[in-house]
Amino acid sequence: MRAVVQRVAEASVAVEGRDVARIGKGFLVLAGFAKFDTPTSIAWTARKVASLRVFDDEAGRMALSLDAVGGEALVVSQFTLYGDVNKGARPSFDDSAPPEVARVMYESFVAALRDLLPGRVHTGEFQASMRVALVNDGPVTILVEKNAA
Repeated sequence: MRAVVQRVAEASVAVEGRDVARIGKGFLVLAGFAKFDTPTSIAWTARKVASLRVFDDEAGRMALSLDAVGGEALVVSQFTLYGDVNKGARPSFDDSAPPEVARVMYESFVAALRDLLPGRVHTGEFQASMRVALVNDGPVTILVEKNAA
């Protein structure tokens, strides 16, 4: 599983012109799933995202977690995170989980994150064409990746 985590001042998702979700301070999480991901790799990624200490403390050091700052998370499914461009210019998505499998993985990741951050996890719409807007804070962008083990 791959998660691109962006520390944001705010973020939102719209589908067909209607707002689906909006957060203030927190994380925009672009979540991609591979056909070889396991429940263990998904749970590990959720724990890692929830525990990332990338918010500034009073000394200006990145030392605080999402929980410590009362932030929210906006999770958006992003199958293109497994696009492979090593051969040619058109991405191959051979490693991406097929939609019916990725949906289950996405829902599992969101549920795990919601257990860790109750009431503060919002989502886009799986397999929808979305407009994602964000104000990256820092900017801070972290790639969290856990291959199946």
